[in-house]
Formats: sequence, structure tokens, C-alpha cells
Amino acid sequence: MPILSSPFNYLAAALPLLTVIGLMIFKRWSGQRAGPAGLLIGVIVGTLAFGLNFEVLWVSALKGIMLALFVLAVLIPALLLYHLVTRSGGISALARWLEALIMDQHLMLIVIAWAFSGMLEGLAGFGLPIAIAAPMLVNFGVPPLNAVAAVAVGHSWAITFGDMGVIYQTLTAVTGLDGAVLAPYAALFLGAACVGCGFGAMHLLGFTHKWRTVFGLSLLMGIVQYLLAGANLTSIAALGAGAVGIIGAVLISRLRSGHSPKVPLNRPLIAALAVYGGLTLMMALVILIPPLYQSLNKLVWQIPVPALTTQTGFVTPAGATQAIRPLTHPGSLILIVFGISYWGFRRARLIEPGTWRPILSTTRRSAVPAAISISAMICLSMVMEHTGMTLLLAQGFSAALGAIFPAVSPLVGILGAFATGSNNNSNVLFAPLQMNIAGLLQVMPMILVGAQTAGGALGSMIAPAKLVIGCTTVGLDQRDGEVLRQTIIYALLIGVGVGALTLLLCLRR
Repeated sequence: MPILSSPFNYLAAALPLLTVIGLMIFKRWSGQRAGPAGLLIGVIVGTLAFGLNFEVLWVSALKGIMLALFVLAVLIPALLLYHLVTRSGGISALARWLEALIMDQHLMLIVIAWAFSGMLEGLAGFGLPIAIAAPMLVNFGVPPLNAVAAVAVGHSWAITFGDMGVIYQTLTAVTGLDGAVLAPYAALFLGAACVGCGFGAMHLLGFTHKWRTVFGLSLLMGIVQYLLAGANLTSIAALGAGAVGIIGAVLISRLRSGHSPKVPLNRPLIAALAVYGGLTLMMALVILIPPLYQSLNKLVWQIPVPALTTQTGFVTPAGATQAIRPLTHPGSLILIVFGISYWGFRRARLIEPGTWRPILSTTRRSAVPAAISISAMICLSMVMEHTGMTLLLAQGFSAALGAIFPAVSPLVGILGAFATGSNNNSNVLFAPLQMNIAGLLQVMPMILVGAQTAGGALGSMIAPAKLVIGCTTVGLDQRDGEVLRQTIIYALLIGVGVGALTLLLCLRR
């Protein structure tokens, strides 16, 4: 049974999200406080206005907890590895190495926040790029708040083709579109987003005089991503584009300086490169060798859940919780690298005996608030999804805007990513809706679906769970609301730009 479309229901459906946004932006609450408050409002509104019953509630909670575990299983190992490398002097050594390669420090900081983080996203998402790149910026003297915001904005262009193309594969699965046909459209919108994300990171870092260089590099990165995606190499499209951006910045720096820099090597630097290089190689081998990946992927932890019907008649088909594949999960690979690295660092005397104790203590202090925030936010998204609130909000957009809906198509993706915490979940929720609207408007579905996933990627820069991850790695515990106040402006501005491109393409068809 469809949910009655009325001003009251639209307002009620938006109330949990407005609560979270309002508390984080205006009251400066952390996600640790705003998340549970939003969840409470979501349960109350769901019960009073959308027929939330006990079965829907417990299934939503179960799915939310499993998805939160999936995310936290990346966050905690990433924090452990980061604190280990930091205590060995590796992070500061790595920062000095990049400084030597890219002698223009302003350009180097932009590249770390934008191209380097995008390359990391291409390898493994789930907040890992923010967890690695933001502390590097802080090491160079960037204020922690600006560092997290710059990386959150800077890496978003890479998310759809990130994590070795997993998100894109999910997108094609839920829409039924041919991946080779959809890829050029998605890459076009993400290329436009790459320009906006580069400019956003540049602005947040205060280096607007570098706009010509950023624009040139963004075109190069966008073209490389487009060509790789168009060749159906979606699993390495973001990774390749980010790497080319870094190489381009190094070449520009050398051309301007007129000489090649001398890059000193030391043990902490070699150790840091070995750790993150080894992690990169391990993930690439696991994912890019099909027989190995298929064998390891057979072990799955997943709980089936029944079909759900609210008191108002909204139906959610039977399904399952988030699948956790422990042998191929990024967190498992990071944990293996952490164990090997700790042993190697001790053998090389880069760390003192018993260093594991302060590493665990520091990680625990950061991870507990993050776990509360992430779990509450994701459970809220599940409640909204299973009571029809999220779907109603998207339908309200399309009904109110009609033929100009393509202009706000990316904004639906942004809303979905904020509400659910990821581009992947936003695509699962709203890509089928975008397909239906494309049919009603008689436009090519690839355009609206491409805009949807570009919006979902941009929405990741305001996803509370990711902001919490970034804040915990730079000592900004419970200050993610302050970061959100900065990043939401860039998400909306870039989203409007992508929306204008979407509308233009629809009008030309």
C-alpha cells in the first residue's frame, strides 16, 4: 500500500533527518549525541505516522547493527594500523617524502586531500581514505577541522568507482543496466564532480591561487577515469585517475622548479611505504585474481530476515542483513597487515616493547564514540527505509518538480547517502526510483542513474559515519558536527552543478 502523500507526512518523514542535521549544525552536537537523538525521533515518528511495529523495528535494528559492524570492521583495524605507523615515525616520514616529491607545498596539500585520497578510495573505501589522508594533512600543520573537511570533500569524486568497483557493480545489479553502457554517463558526471571536489579541497585549504593547476589536473583525472570506465575497467577507474593526478602534480612541480628533487630515504619512510604498499598489493591481488577472490569470498556471514509490513501497509520484501565476507573484507586484510607490521617493526626496533598497549588504548578511546554514532545513524536509516519514509521523501521531490526533476536528481542521491551513510545504500534505495522517473519523463535512464550515483558519491562528504571516522583519527572526538557544517555547503554546490549538467543532457535528448 502506498503511503499517503500529504504535507504532514512529508514533514514527518523529514523530521528525523532534520533533527540530526539541526543538532549537528546549529547545536554543534557530535554524531555520538545527535545519532541516538535522531534514532529516537525516527522511532517515535515511525510509530505514530508510518505504522512502525515491533517486527519492523527489530529487523531494522538487526540490519543496522550488521551494517555498522561491517563499517566498524574497517575503522578499527585502520585506526590500529595508523597508530602503529605513527608511533614508528612513518606518517611524518611519509609526509616529508611527499613534500620532497612535490616541492610546491600548497599543491602537495591539495593533492593529498584530493588525488591521493581518491586513489585510496579506488583501492578501499569505507572511510579508509579519510583515516589515512586527514592525519597526513594535520602533520603538515593544517588545522584538524579543515583537514577532515578537505579530505571528505576531496575524495568524494572517486566513490562510485571506488573500492575496486564494488559500488558500481551493485548499481548495475539493482538497475539491470548494462555496465558498459552506463559507465560513460556515470564517469561524465563524476568527472564534473572531480572538478568541484578539487576546487572544494583547494578552497578549504585556503589555496585558491592554485585554481589553474587544480582545473588542469581535474580534467586529466576526469578523462582518465572516463576512458578506463568506458573500457569497462571500472574496478580501477578511480584508482588510476587518482594515481595519474599524483603523477601529474609531481611533473608540474618538477617543470616549475627546473630540477628533480633529492628524496632521502630512511627506515621509518621505508617501513611506512612497505606497510601501505603491502596493503595495496594485498588488496589488489585478492580482488584482481578471480579464482582467489571467488574462493575466499565463499565464506559469508549473513542473517536472513523476513518480509515486513507496517501497520499502514508498507511492504519490504524478505531479504538478508549486510553480507560480511571475512576473508575478503578490507578490515581483515588491514588487520593482517597490522599484525605483520607490528612484528616487523619490533624486529627492526622501530617501536618499543609493549607498544601495543598505548596503540589499543588510543584506538579504544576513538572507536567507542564512533561506534555509537555509526550504529545509531545506520539504524535510523534502516527504520526510515523500512517504514517508507525515505521513499516518500524521494517521491516528494519528483512529484513537486516534474520535468525539471533531472536538475535535482543528484540531490536525491545526496539525500540518500546522508540518510543511509553510503553511496552504495543510496543507489540501492533510489536508483530504481530514478529508473521509473526516467520512464515517466521519457529520458534515457542512464542519465538519471548516472546522476544518482554521482549525487550519492557527493553525499558521502556529509555522511555522519564517515565524518566520525575522520574526526577520530585527528583527535576531533565528538566534533563531527562542526565538520558537517563545512562540507554540506560544498555537497550542495557541487550537486547543483551536476544537476545542471543532468538537465542539459536530458533537454538535448
